[in-house]
Amino acid sequence: MKKSLHPIMTFLILICIVIVVSGVLYLLDFSQTLYTINQTTLEYSVSTVTVQNLFSFEGLKYIFSSTVANFVSFAPLSTLIIVLMGFGVMEKSGFLKTAITALTKKMKRNTVTFLLIFISIITSVFGDLSYIILLPLSALVFKYGKRNPLIGVVATFAGLTCGQGLSVIFTSVDSSLLSLSLTAARVIDMGYRMASISAVFIMAVAVLVLTYVLTMITEKSVAPKLNKYEVAETLEEETIMTRRELRGLIFALFAGAAYILIFIYNIIPGLPLSGKLLDNSQVLYVDKLFSYNSFFSNGFVFIVTIFFVILGLFYGLGARTIKNHQDFVDTLGHSLDNIGKTLVLIFFASTFISLFRYTNIGNILVALLANLFSKTSFQGAPLIIMLFVVSAIATILVPNSVTKWSILSPVVIPVFMNAGMTPEFCQIIFRFGESVTMGLTPMMAYFVIYLAILNDHCKKENSISITESIRIQTPYAIATGVILLCLIILWYIIGLPTGINGATIL
Repeated sequence: MKKSLHPIMTFLILICIVIVVSGVLYLLDFSQTLYTINQTTLEYSVSTVTVQNLFSFEGLKYIFSSTVANFVSFAPLSTLIIVLMGFGVMEKSGFLKTAITALTKKMKRNTVTFLLIFISIITSVFGDLSYIILLPLSALVFKYGKRNPLIGVVATFAGLTCGQGLSVIFTSVDSSLLSLSLTAARVIDMGYRMASISAVFIMAVAVLVLTYVLTMITEKSVAPKLNKYEVAETLEEETIMTRRELRGLIFALFAGAAYILIFIYNIIPGLPLSGKLLDNSQVLYVDKLFSYNSFFSNGFVFIVTIFFVILGLFYGLGARTIKNHQDFVDTLGHSLDNIGKTLVLIFFASTFISLFRYTNIGNILVALLANLFSKTSFQGAPLIIMLFVVSAIATILVPNSVTKWSILSPVVIPVFMNAGMTPEFCQIIFRFGESVTMGLTPMMAYFVIYLAILNDHCKKENSISITESIRIQTPYAIATGVILLCLIILWYIIGLPTGINGATIL
């Protein structure tokens, strides 16, 4: 394989480009009127947003004063380090190898890929943690399944990003989007109401269809290309499970089951001494569980990490791979032994993302796209296609769903309602559109984790660049765009309900 530009150098170049472009656009007085809904107060605001010049004194001051803070507060960093401690215990103790081998030994390759993508799409609604857990786990699933681990990472990332907007499970993000949509809808109809399960039918169909198609793309197109890359590790020969390994697996499963039962008991309201992990200030159970202030949301990373530690520790005790406290301590740091390059990559990625956000370029361009709707005369399918494309383009610039929708919804939803389509349907189109390009933008914080894990499993001399990683994801993005757009138009033409109390037409 020919040598390509390392992602660290690419991010450094992108940082320089952002600085230069911000200066040029500032001189050109590039600005846009921004109609937004405040994400907290749900109040409307109108303002003129201009480019923040990174070449100015204030801009240079921001670069030098906030770079370290932006790195430290970068979402994937702390989550990655904490979760990797749990991974270290599971992998070093031998639990992952034994469990994965036992689960996948008699499965067909296509079945493993299908399940991995399906789980990725379903769990994508949990956001940050899904990327941190599933990307390294998928590499090991394929490695211990005697396949190229790069295939597992790529397929999982495709499932996570292409499934970003397919919210079968209602989460805090969906709650925020619903609030924004409802606020925008009440400009047209003060008494309008929206249901949290109004999209469950179309989302369920989209998940199943997309899982199958992404599996086919992985096996028929992507896997043969990725097999050309030399991996860093040698795939081990298949071994028979020993009595110690079986005993360790039994220990781990019983301990893990007990931990899960205790956790589940504490998120069920009404039982004796239960419900302690819920945000009881909320009315709806889904909000009690997933609201931003709930213990479940704030503590879920650590909850999962402890679960991983329990599985690995009890396996190690049963299999005799952990004999004393020193063995246990060694396992905690196992996955962090070679994290140096990943930290450097995260530093440059976090700097690029924070500088781009500071310039306001992304918000201005999204506002420009939003304002196109106030001038359009499109109806029906052309209007659907327009929002779908705008959402896909906007996601490249501003990956955050709530931030994007706070800019788009005040303009888009009234246009759709005047065209005879429901706000619920409008929000579904937006979510489907952002699923297309989520995996193609380095602006997305967890893109850097994807890059890091890919390169961890590649030989040092064959690093995978940003452009290569995007090129690998492109077939998935194209397929997702075609499938979801056809699905949404078909739903509109037939007039099927999108979910419970969900309609396409007013």
